[in-house]
Amino acid sequence: MALLATPFQFKGLTLKNRIVMPPMCQYSVEAHDGTPTDWHFVHYVSRAVGGTGLIIMEMTDVEPDGRISNGDLGLWSDEQIPAYARIISEVHKYGTKIGIQIAHAGRKAEDAEVPVSSSAIAFPGSRYKTPRALTTEEVKQMVVKFAESARRAVEAGVDTIEIHGAHGYLIHQFHSPLTNQREDEYGQDKALFGVEIIQAIKKVIPADMPLIMRVSALEYVDGGYGLQYSTELCRRYKEAGIDIFHLSSGGEGPIGSAGRPGVHPGYQVPLARAIKQALDVPVIAVGNLDDPNLAEASLGNGDTDLVAVGRGMLRDPYWALHAIKALSADELEPPKQYSRAF
Repeated sequence: MALLATPFQFKGLTLKNRIVMPPMCQYSVEAHDGTPTDWHFVHYVSRAVGGTGLIIMEMTDVEPDGRISNGDLGLWSDEQIPAYARIISEVHKYGTKIGIQIAHAGRKAEDAEVPVSSSAIAFPGSRYKTPRALTTEEVKQMVVKFAESARRAVEAGVDTIEIHGAHGYLIHQFHSPLTNQREDEYGQDKALFGVEIIQAIKKVIPADMPLIMRVSALEYVDGGYGLQYSTELCRRYKEAGIDIFHLSSGGEGPIGSAGRPGVHPGYQVPLARAIKQALDVPVIAVGNLDDPNLAEASLGNGDTDLVAVGRGMLRDPYWALHAIKALSADELEPPKQYSRAF
Protein backbone atom coordinates (compact mmCIF):
# COMPACT_ATOMS: atom_id res chain seq x y z
CA MET A 1 0.00 0.00 0.00
CA ALA A 2 1.28 3.49 -0.84
CA LEU A 3 2.33 5.18 2.40
CA LEU A 4 1.03 8.47 1.07
CA ALA A 5 -2.48 6.98 1.14
CA THR A 6 -2.26 5.54 4.68
CA PRO A 7 -4.10 7.15 7.60
CA PHE A 8 -2.31 9.18 10.26
CA GLN A 9 -3.52 9.45 13.82
CA PHE A 10 -2.26 11.59 16.69
CA LYS A 11 -4.32 12.36 19.80
CA GLY A 12 -7.81 13.24 18.57
CA LEU A 13 -6.76 13.94 14.98
CA THR A 14 -7.18 11.18 12.39
CA LEU A 15 -6.26 11.94 8.78
CA LYS A 16 -7.32 9.76 5.85
CA ASN A 17 -3.89 10.14 4.26
CA ARG A 18 -0.47 11.72 4.82
CA ILE A 19 -0.98 14.68 2.47
CA VAL A 20 -1.05 18.22 3.86
CA MET A 21 -1.89 21.46 2.14
CA PRO A 22 0.36 23.96 3.97
CA PRO A 23 -0.62 27.58 4.71
CA MET A 24 -0.26 29.85 1.67
CA CYS A 25 -1.42 33.47 1.82
CA GLN A 26 -4.04 34.40 -0.77
CA TYR A 27 -4.00 38.20 -0.18
CA SER A 28 -7.66 38.16 -1.17
CA VAL A 29 -9.65 39.78 1.65
CA GLU A 30 -11.75 42.29 -0.24
CA ALA A 31 -13.04 44.54 2.54
CA HIS A 32 -9.70 44.57 4.39
CA ASP A 33 -11.59 43.36 7.46
CA GLY A 34 -9.72 40.06 7.79
CA THR A 35 -12.81 37.96 7.01
CA PRO A 36 -12.67 35.06 4.51
CA THR A 37 -14.45 35.58 1.20
CA ASP A 38 -16.00 33.32 -1.41
CA TRP A 39 -12.52 33.00 -2.92
CA HIS A 40 -11.26 31.38 0.29
CA PHE A 41 -14.32 29.13 0.42
CA VAL A 42 -13.75 27.79 -3.10
CA HIS A 43 -9.97 27.65 -2.64
CA TYR A 44 -10.06 25.43 0.44
CA VAL A 45 -13.12 23.32 -0.36
CA SER A 46 -11.73 22.44 -3.80
CA ARG A 47 -8.62 20.94 -2.17
CA ALA A 48 -10.87 18.89 0.10
CA VAL A 49 -12.75 17.61 -2.94
CA GLY A 50 -9.29 16.91 -4.38
CA GLY A 51 -8.49 14.40 -1.66
CA THR A 52 -6.14 16.26 0.70
CA GLY A 53 -5.87 14.70 4.16
CA LEU A 54 -5.21 17.93 6.08
CA ILE A 55 -5.61 21.55 5.04
CA ILE A 56 -3.94 24.25 7.12
CA MET A 57 -5.57 27.58 6.35
CA GLU A 58 -3.25 30.44 5.52
CA MET A 59 -1.54 32.80 7.97
CA THR A 60 -4.37 34.29 10.03
CA ASP A 61 -3.44 37.21 12.23
CA VAL A 62 -4.30 38.08 15.79
CA GLU A 63 -4.78 41.83 15.22
CA PRO A 64 -5.28 44.12 12.19
CA ASP A 65 -1.72 45.46 12.26
CA GLY A 66 -0.38 41.91 12.52
CA ARG A 67 -1.11 41.19 8.87
CA ILE A 68 1.49 41.22 6.12
CA SER A 69 -1.02 43.22 4.08
CA ASN A 70 -4.58 44.44 4.51
CA GLY A 71 -5.62 41.67 2.12
CA ASP A 72 -4.74 38.98 4.66
CA LEU A 73 -6.98 36.98 6.96
CA GLY A 74 -7.46 37.77 10.61
CA LEU A 75 -9.25 36.29 13.59
CA TRP A 76 -9.34 39.10 16.12
CA SER A 77 -13.13 39.37 16.48
CA ASP A 78 -15.93 36.95 17.29
CA GLU A 79 -17.80 38.46 14.34
CA GLN A 80 -15.31 36.74 12.02
CA ILE A 81 -16.06 33.23 13.32
CA PRO A 82 -19.08 32.39 11.06
CA ALA A 83 -17.12 32.92 7.83
CA TYR A 84 -14.47 30.44 8.99
CA ALA A 85 -17.10 28.00 10.25
CA ARG A 86 -18.72 27.98 6.78
CA ILE A 87 -15.45 26.89 5.16
CA ILE A 88 -14.59 24.36 7.85
CA SER A 89 -18.02 22.73 7.77
CA GLU A 90 -17.91 22.29 3.99
CA VAL A 91 -14.36 20.91 4.02
CA HIS A 92 -15.42 18.28 6.56
CA LYS A 93 -18.07 16.96 4.16
CA TYR A 94 -15.30 15.46 2.01
CA GLY A 95 -13.49 13.64 4.81
CA THR A 96 -10.71 16.22 5.02
CA LYS A 97 -9.52 17.72 8.29
CA ILE A 98 -8.70 21.40 8.50
CA GLY A 99 -6.60 23.59 10.77
CA ILE A 100 -5.59 27.22 10.81
CA GLN A 101 -2.25 28.99 11.17
CA ILE A 102 -2.33 31.67 13.89
CA ALA A 103 0.28 34.40 13.44
CA HIS A 104 1.51 37.97 13.64
CA ALA A 105 3.78 39.48 10.99
CA GLY A 106 5.66 41.77 13.37
CA ARG A 107 8.17 43.92 11.51
CA LYS A 108 7.02 42.40 8.19
CA ALA A 109 3.55 43.98 8.49
CA GLU A 110 3.77 46.14 5.37
CA ASP A 111 0.48 48.02 5.74
CA ALA A 112 0.77 48.78 9.45
CA GLU A 113 1.39 52.46 10.12
CA VAL A 114 3.95 51.53 12.77
CA PRO A 115 4.83 47.81 12.86
CA VAL A 116 5.88 46.18 16.12
CA SER A 117 8.63 43.68 16.82
CA SER A 118 10.90 42.29 19.48
CA SER A 119 13.36 45.13 18.80
CA ALA A 120 13.36 48.28 16.68
CA ILE A 121 15.19 46.68 13.74
CA ALA A 122 13.69 47.05 10.28
CA PHE A 123 13.40 44.16 7.85
CA PRO A 124 15.73 44.87 4.90
CA GLY A 125 14.06 46.46 1.89
CA SER A 126 12.59 49.83 0.99
CA ARG A 127 8.96 48.77 1.50
CA TYR A 128 9.48 47.90 5.17
CA LYS A 129 9.15 50.41 8.00
CA THR A 130 11.24 50.49 11.15
CA PRO A 131 9.18 48.74 13.83
CA ARG A 132 8.57 49.82 17.39
CA ALA A 133 9.76 47.42 20.08
CA LEU A 134 6.89 46.04 22.11
CA THR A 135 6.98 46.88 25.79
CA THR A 136 7.12 43.99 28.24
CA GLU A 137 3.45 44.51 29.10
CA GLU A 138 2.52 44.61 25.40
CA VAL A 139 4.30 41.30 24.86
CA LYS A 140 2.15 39.75 27.58
CA GLN A 141 -0.96 41.25 25.96
CA MET A 142 0.14 39.77 22.62
CA VAL A 143 0.21 36.31 24.19
CA VAL A 144 -3.43 36.80 25.15
CA LYS A 145 -4.29 37.86 21.59
CA PHE A 146 -2.82 34.61 20.23
CA ALA A 147 -4.89 32.61 22.72
CA GLU A 148 -8.06 34.52 21.87
CA SER A 149 -7.58 33.85 18.16
CA ALA A 150 -7.08 30.17 18.92
CA ARG A 151 -10.28 30.13 20.99
CA ARG A 152 -12.20 31.59 18.05
CA ALA A 153 -10.69 28.99 15.72
CA VAL A 154 -11.89 26.21 18.02
CA GLU A 155 -15.37 27.74 18.08
CA ALA A 156 -15.30 27.78 14.28
CA GLY A 157 -14.69 24.02 14.31
CA VAL A 158 -11.01 23.50 13.41
CA ASP A 159 -9.38 20.12 13.91
CA THR A 160 -5.96 21.49 14.77
CA ILE A 161 -4.07 24.76 15.17
CA GLU A 162 -0.66 25.71 13.85
CA ILE A 163 1.38 28.47 15.49
CA HIS A 164 3.53 30.37 12.99
CA GLY A 165 7.04 30.60 14.40
CA ALA A 166 8.85 30.67 11.04
CA HIS A 167 9.69 32.85 8.04
CA GLY A 168 10.77 35.94 9.95
CA TYR A 169 7.40 36.77 11.51
CA LEU A 170 6.85 37.93 15.09
CA ILE A 171 7.56 34.73 17.05
CA HIS A 172 10.61 34.13 14.86
CA GLN A 173 11.68 37.72 15.55
CA PHE A 174 11.64 36.94 19.27
CA HIS A 175 13.49 33.63 19.14
CA SER A 176 16.21 34.78 16.72
CA PRO A 177 19.31 36.43 18.23
CA LEU A 178 19.51 38.56 15.07
CA THR A 179 16.27 40.39 15.78
CA ASN A 180 15.83 40.06 19.52
CA GLN A 181 18.11 42.52 21.29
CA ARG A 182 15.83 43.09 24.26
CA GLU A 183 17.08 43.43 27.84
CA ASP A 184 13.94 42.23 29.61
CA GLU A 185 12.89 38.64 30.33
CA TYR A 186 11.95 38.12 26.68
CA GLY A 187 15.46 39.03 25.64
CA GLN A 188 17.19 36.99 28.29
CA ASP A 189 15.12 33.93 27.31
CA LYS A 190 14.47 34.18 23.59
CA ALA A 191 12.10 31.19 23.54
CA LEU A 192 9.90 32.63 26.31
CA PHE A 193 7.43 34.47 24.03
CA GLY A 194 6.78 31.33 22.01
CA VAL A 195 6.58 29.18 25.13
CA GLU A 196 3.98 31.47 26.72
CA ILE A 197 1.90 31.51 23.52
CA ILE A 198 1.93 27.71 23.42
CA GLN A 199 0.93 27.44 27.07
CA ALA A 200 -1.86 30.00 26.64
CA ILE A 201 -3.26 28.28 23.55
CA LYS A 202 -3.17 24.87 25.24
CA LYS A 203 -5.59 26.25 27.82
CA VAL A 204 -8.25 27.14 25.22
CA ILE A 205 -8.12 24.13 22.90
CA PRO A 206 -9.48 20.62 23.57
CA ALA A 207 -7.06 18.35 25.40
CA ASP A 208 -7.03 15.87 22.50
CA MET A 209 -6.37 18.50 19.80
CA PRO A 210 -2.78 18.36 18.52
CA LEU A 211 -0.94 21.68 18.48
CA ILE A 212 1.41 22.23 15.53
CA MET A 213 4.22 24.76 15.24
CA ARG A 214 5.95 25.90 12.09
CA VAL A 215 9.62 26.74 12.62
CA SER A 216 12.42 27.90 10.34
CA ALA A 217 15.08 25.33 11.17
CA LEU A 218 17.82 27.37 9.47
CA GLU A 219 18.45 31.06 8.91
CA TYR A 220 20.31 31.97 5.75
CA VAL A 221 21.47 35.46 6.76
CA ASP A 222 24.99 36.23 7.97
CA GLY A 223 25.20 35.28 11.64
CA GLY A 224 21.91 33.39 11.49
CA TYR A 225 21.19 30.37 13.66
CA GLY A 226 21.63 26.79 12.52
CA LEU A 227 20.08 23.40 13.14
CA GLN A 228 21.61 22.92 16.57
CA TYR A 229 20.01 26.17 17.80
CA SER A 230 16.61 25.39 16.28
CA THR A 231 16.66 21.86 17.70
CA GLU A 232 17.03 23.22 21.22
CA LEU A 233 14.39 25.84 20.46
CA CYS A 234 11.99 23.11 19.36
CA ARG A 235 12.86 21.15 22.48
CA ARG A 236 11.62 24.07 24.58
CA TYR A 237 8.49 24.33 22.47
CA LYS A 238 7.84 20.59 22.77
CA GLU A 239 8.16 20.82 26.55
CA ALA A 240 5.65 23.68 26.50
CA GLY A 241 3.11 21.59 24.61
CA ILE A 242 3.81 21.37 20.88
CA ASP A 243 2.83 17.99 19.44
CA ILE A 244 3.91 18.24 15.79
CA PHE A 245 6.57 20.40 14.10
CA HIS A 246 6.23 21.74 10.55
CA LEU A 247 9.79 22.37 9.36
CA SER A 248 10.74 25.08 6.92
CA SER A 249 13.65 27.55 6.74
CA GLY A 250 14.62 31.14 6.06
CA GLY A 251 12.47 34.24 5.81
CA GLU A 252 14.39 36.43 8.23
CA GLY A 253 16.37 38.55 5.78
CA PRO A 254 18.52 38.64 2.65
CA ILE A 255 20.64 35.63 1.82
CA GLY A 256 24.02 35.89 3.54
CA SER A 257 27.52 34.96 2.48
CA ALA A 258 26.88 31.28 3.21
CA GLY A 259 24.63 31.25 0.18
CA ARG A 260 21.05 30.33 -0.51
CA PRO A 261 19.87 26.74 -0.17
CA GLY A 262 19.70 24.56 -3.22
CA VAL A 263 15.98 24.56 -3.94
CA HIS A 264 16.06 21.09 -5.45
CA PRO A 265 13.15 18.72 -4.82
CA GLY A 266 13.03 17.74 -1.17
CA TYR A 267 15.70 20.24 -0.11
CA GLN A 268 14.15 20.79 3.33
CA VAL A 269 13.39 17.14 4.13
CA PRO A 270 16.69 16.71 6.06
CA LEU A 271 15.52 19.46 8.44
CA ALA A 272 12.35 17.55 9.23
CA ARG A 273 14.32 14.33 9.69
CA ALA A 274 16.78 15.99 12.08
CA ILE A 275 14.06 17.40 14.35
CA LYS A 276 12.08 14.15 14.23
CA GLN A 277 15.08 12.10 15.27
CA ALA A 278 16.36 14.52 17.91
CA LEU A 279 13.04 15.10 19.67
CA ASP A 280 11.06 11.95 18.81
CA VAL A 281 8.08 13.95 17.55
CA PRO A 282 5.89 13.72 14.45
CA VAL A 283 6.93 16.18 11.76
CA ILE A 284 5.63 17.69 8.53
CA ALA A 285 8.16 18.07 5.72
CA VAL A 286 7.76 20.72 3.02
CA GLY A 287 9.74 22.05 0.07
CA ASN A 288 9.34 21.01 -3.57
CA LEU A 289 7.72 17.68 -2.72
CA ASP A 290 5.16 17.66 -5.53
CA ASP A 291 6.66 14.59 -7.21
CA PRO A 292 4.55 11.74 -5.74
CA ASN A 293 7.53 9.35 -5.77
CA LEU A 294 9.65 11.79 -3.77
CA ALA A 295 6.82 12.36 -1.32
CA GLU A 296 6.44 8.59 -0.96
CA ALA A 297 10.18 8.09 -0.48
CA SER A 298 10.29 10.76 2.25
CA LEU A 299 7.67 8.80 4.17
CA GLY A 300 9.15 5.40 3.36
CA ASN A 301 12.62 6.41 4.53
CA GLY A 302 11.20 7.57 7.86
CA ASP A 303 12.22 11.18 7.21
CA THR A 304 8.77 12.58 7.93
CA ASP A 305 5.29 11.62 9.06
CA LEU A 306 3.34 13.96 6.81
CA VAL A 307 4.13 15.58 3.46
CA ALA A 308 3.12 19.18 2.71
CA VAL A 309 2.64 20.17 -0.92
CA GLY A 310 2.18 23.90 -1.44
CA ARG A 311 2.79 25.24 -4.92
CA GLY A 312 1.91 21.84 -6.36
CA MET A 313 -1.59 22.24 -4.94
CA LEU A 314 -1.87 25.79 -6.20
CA ARG A 315 -1.28 24.37 -9.67
CA ASP A 316 -3.50 21.34 -9.16
CA PRO A 317 -6.35 21.32 -6.60
CA TYR A 318 -6.59 17.54 -7.13
CA TRP A 319 -2.91 16.84 -6.49
CA ALA A 320 -3.74 14.34 -3.76
CA LEU A 321 -6.00 12.23 -5.98
CA HIS A 322 -3.50 12.33 -8.83
CA ALA A 323 -0.58 11.41 -6.56
CA ILE A 324 -2.35 8.45 -5.01
CA LYS A 325 -3.47 7.26 -8.44
CA ALA A 326 0.13 7.45 -9.70
CA LEU A 327 1.42 5.43 -6.75
CA SER A 328 -1.37 2.92 -6.27
CA ALA A 329 -4.52 3.27 -8.34
CA ASP A 330 -6.27 0.49 -6.39
CA GLU A 331 -6.31 2.64 -3.25
CA LEU A 332 -7.87 5.66 -4.91
CA GLU A 333 -11.20 6.86 -3.52
CA PRO A 334 -12.31 9.86 -5.59
CA PRO A 335 -15.62 11.61 -4.90
CA LYS A 336 -18.40 9.48 -6.36
CA GLN A 337 -19.34 12.32 -8.68
CA TYR A 338 -15.89 12.10 -10.30
CA SER A 339 -15.27 8.35 -10.09
CA ARG A 340 -15.92 7.71 -13.80
CA ALA A 341 -12.93 9.94 -14.63
CA PHE A 342 -10.58 7.68 -12.68
